[in-house]
Amino acid sequence: MILMLKMRCVCSFTTLTWFWFAWTHVADFLCRVSSYFDSRGWMRIYSEHREDFKLKWCVTKSPAKYRSFREGRHLMYQIPNNMVLTTKIGLLRSLREFEQVGRKVQHGHRWLKMEEFIPSTYRMDMKKERELFFSHFTQQEAVESCMWICKPTNGSQGRGIFLLKNTQDPLLLKFAFSHSLAFSPPQASFPNIRYIQKPLLLDGRKFDVRSYLLIACTAPYMVFFRHGYVRLTCDVYDPMSNNLSTHLTNQYVQKKHPHYSELKEDTVWSMESFNTYVNLRFQVAKGLPRDWVLGAFARRMQQIMTQCFFAVKDKLDCRPGFFDLIGCDFLVDESFKVWLLEMTCNPALNADCEVLKEVIPRTVSETLDLTLELFSKCRLRKKILPLASQKDFVMLYSGASDHACSKTSNGIKLDKKKIKRNHTTQPKRESKVEGKKGADNPLPKVTSSL
Repeated sequence: MILMLKMRCVCSFTTLTWFWFAWTHVADFLCRVSSYFDSRGWMRIYSEHREDFKLKWCVTKSPAKYRSFREGRHLMYQIPNNMVLTTKIGLLRSLREFEQVGRKVQHGHRWLKMEEFIPSTYRMDMKKERELFFSHFTQQEAVESCMWICKPTNGSQGRGIFLLKNTQDPLLLKFAFSHSLAFSPPQASFPNIRYIQKPLLLDGRKFDVRSYLLIACTAPYMVFFRHGYVRLTCDVYDPMSNNLSTHLTNQYVQKKHPHYSELKEDTVWSMESFNTYVNLRFQVAKGLPRDWVLGAFARRMQQIMTQCFFAVKDKLDCRPGFFDLIGCDFLVDESFKVWLLEMTCNPALNADCEVLKEVIPRTVSETLDLTLELFSKCRLRKKILPLASQKDFVMLYSGASDHACSKTSNGIKLDKKKIKRNHTTQPKRESKVEGKKGADNPLPKVTSSL
């Protein structure tokens, strides 16, 4: 499915502006985006080979899709090398490198240790870590029973995920690796992640929280957080169940449940409903502050997301015109510790239940409002802050100074060395860690009371 639109007079673009859109699923989201642009005078165009577009929304990334991009003139959804943040191994590598550098360079902040928000993880595509995992598992099993979850680094919708639940499973996996069974290099690119066996439950069911990280502008960086929604399983939680739908909360997996159509509305909660539930069930019993969900929990998510952004800030392709909306999934365990499960590019934006019909359209509209406002202000050399379109999104980081963006006659003035360094769509080699350059405005300190 491809969509392109043309605009008559929006913000300060040229008289005719075109919008190109490619989406592989959900017609309702296609209609929602079309409605957004229709109401603002944009017109759709249908050829992906045209180069006179102003905004291109792509789901899948390929060199061909970025070939026609012109920095400072075009807007394009998805930063080309966002895999340093949105793949499981990419994020793991970025955080490890950042933690190593962070011990020496604090930038005035107290960064979290990875073990405070990332479950123990081993890369199975690296021999040393693979052997360390098998050794660790054997020792750990002698002390306590533990489970591990294996996720393909580029996977989505629950595809390719499996659990290691007993002492025999890792032995079988080790045998498969040692005999090269079913694991060619691409298949071996998955991390083994320690499974949180005692998650907090809502009415006996496992859940996680989908929040959003918006990089609305890359030159200068403008980064935002937004609340999303709670995703629950259909079935009551049983850690020893062989049914993946008991362990995975995403809607693609839950839709396979035989009673999903009847339970659908109860598999997605609003953050307000989650907050009310925690106030009623856990505030007194666990000694939590009132509105823990909307207060301490929200701040913790923001703190983690900010650290993840800083881990990739000097790696991302920051040519002006790129923007990205990233889905961030968090789990809360029974002791109310917050864990980051993963960050995903191109998060699902379909709205097939009442909560999503409220959350998704507002998220999409404000994402585009902020992106267009920032792009327009930079082109016109206007002061960036305050942002008239900012409503539900919370600013995590601003690289904008108080004065207007420095521009050339044809758009944003660029640091050519930085562009050359960042334009590649491939992540850096593991052994190389780039230091930070320049003096950005300091990040507002984020504190958390958990």
